[in-house]
Amino acid sequence: MARYDTPTICNAMEVIAPERRLIGYTTKPLLCPFPDLPPMVGYARTVAIRSVLKSGLPAEEQARRRIEYYEYVGTGFGPRISVIQDIDGADVGYGAFWGEVQSNVHKALGVLGVVTDGSIRDIPQWAPGFQALAGSIGPSHAWVHAESFGGEVRVAGMTVKSDDLVHADRHGAIVIPYELAARLPDACELCGRRETPILEVARSKDFSLEKLKDALKRAAEIH
Repeated sequence: MARYDTPTICNAMEVIAPERRLIGYTTKPLLCPFPDLPPMVGYARTVAIRSVLKSGLPAEEQARRRIEYYEYVGTGFGPRISVIQDIDGADVGYGAFWGEVQSNVHKALGVLGVVTDGSIRDIPQWAPGFQALAGSIGPSHAWVHAESFGGEVRVAGMTVKSDDLVHADRHGAIVIPYELAARLPDACELCGRRETPILEVARSKDFSLEKLKDALKRAAEIH
């Protein structure tokens, strides 16, 4: 599925699961500092963070939980995508969880990239090839810490549970139900075939409204 961009996956999902037309994908804009990276497909590792308030845990407990978090992120089946919700409310993005260190550590743990409504930083020092979709870019990490992990999160309008299959690229992200995954490639190809006659006419030097009407008719007959 990584050979298709996320908009194509969304189109294909409408074909095989029309009831999901309004759910399961990001609906708010996210920044992508690395737009030329290919789409990523992986299983979600979910985290809720905050940075305005300090963690109430003792330093020793914080260190233990950090290791538990890395164990959670670094284990499981298949490639993984970090999906992080910033729960600071009006101050979302105040402090960046993601930067040079976390991008490199997560890449080493087998994570492909991150989808977050929080902020990121250290763009020039970012781990090469590690994708990022973020709510903002900022300078400080403030008091950022993982409040919880492994639960349900909501990022940019998309609700995600741990181990959900996620497809993401520069446009946004979508959750793919397991039972639909095998049908998506064929649906993507169908969407492409339906678009082909329309695009050929639109891009031709002898375009006309009549030719467009004919192309739309031919596209509708492709199944």
